[in-house]
Amino acid sequence: MNKNNTAYLKRLERVWDWMEKEDIALLMLEDTETRRDQNIRWLTGHPNDALLFLTSDRKAILAAWDVNLAKLYACAPVIIASYNDYNRKAITAISVIAKTIGIPAGSRVEIPSVTSYPTFLNFVGELTDYDIICREKGAVAEINKMRAVKDEEEIRITKKAAGVTNEIINLLEKNAQNGKIKTEADAALFIEVESRKRGCEGTSFGTLAAGPDRSYAIHAFPGWTNAPFAVQGLSILDFGVKLNGYCTDVTLTFARDLNAKQEKLVGLVEKAYKLAVPMSRNGTKARDIAASVDAFFKKSRKEMPHGLGHGVGLEEHEYPVIRSSKENEWVLEPGMIFTIEPGLYDPVLGGCRLENDVLVTDADPEILTESRIIWL
Repeated sequence: MNKNNTAYLKRLERVWDWMEKEDIALLMLEDTETRRDQNIRWLTGHPNDALLFLTSDRKAILAAWDVNLAKLYACAPVIIASYNDYNRKAITAISVIAKTIGIPAGSRVEIPSVTSYPTFLNFVGELTDYDIICREKGAVAEINKMRAVKDEEEIRITKKAAGVTNEIINLLEKNAQNGKIKTEADAALFIEVESRKRGCEGTSFGTLAAGPDRSYAIHAFPGWTNAPFAVQGLSILDFGVKLNGYCTDVTLTFARDLNAKQEKLVGLVEKAYKLAVPMSRNGTKARDIAASVDAFFKKSRKEMPHGLGHGVGLEEHEYPVIRSSKENEWVLEPGMIFTIEPGLYDPVLGGCRLENDVLVTDADPEILTESRIIWL
């Protein structure tokens, strides 16, 4: 059983408080092969494959596929049950648990917003004594917003993951310089091995390694091949590590023997990055940062074809979003961790992106990772 319960208890209390305001008697969260949800890990510490039931009287019941794993990772307040006891069916589990713990008839019972309509109808048909709630702006959306501001434990783990990332960045630069990394495959496999040597669960997403012939793509497809890497031109390496569940996300650009136009492309990206990072402060509107970068590129008749950044945490893409769209209403707060990743791409010149993970504090932003343009 996970002994570090304080952080999980605080998170659970926040959700229980929200349930009380929303008059939700029973909430089900689902993390299964067909519907992944990192909110269960955030609330309990259990890594995967389970249902979590939260009750209005502040109980947490974890129906885990692997009970042994749950006993090792789940925080102490959680009551552990076997998913197999419910025939591995969510409808059976919620029906039995609702009756066992005495949820009153007519109570509001919420299920995940990603539930398909036919499945929702099955829940309604099975749980006739309850008001079944399935809504887009419900519990899952609310918890995702809560996760946008990291607590002390999350920041501690993320900083540790960033330290591992930085070690790997330094080794990548060294091995590109001495010729040990010659292909995209060399780079991608090196990251995988080195991250696991340092206690990581692996990479936080599929590594994107694109040599000069493929770096014009925002996300190269396939993610990496055996093509030459870090040779003449611009090569992009986008990767992250996952440590104790928490992700990093960085992008390096390797530059070798560039022509004048390529050097200008790199220079613009570096200037955009230096513009954005100091703006990443408490109280700043996220869209204002992205809009400033968009305007900067526009002066040189360039356009960045993606957002400026995104939150990172238990998933590589979380809230807040850092883009200039009008509907983006996020305002930065201390504890938010997100990427700043300006990039430009040209089918002839190749691409350049510079991405680091930034923590908002009460003072200046803290850059957690040490990604950079690597000149060879």
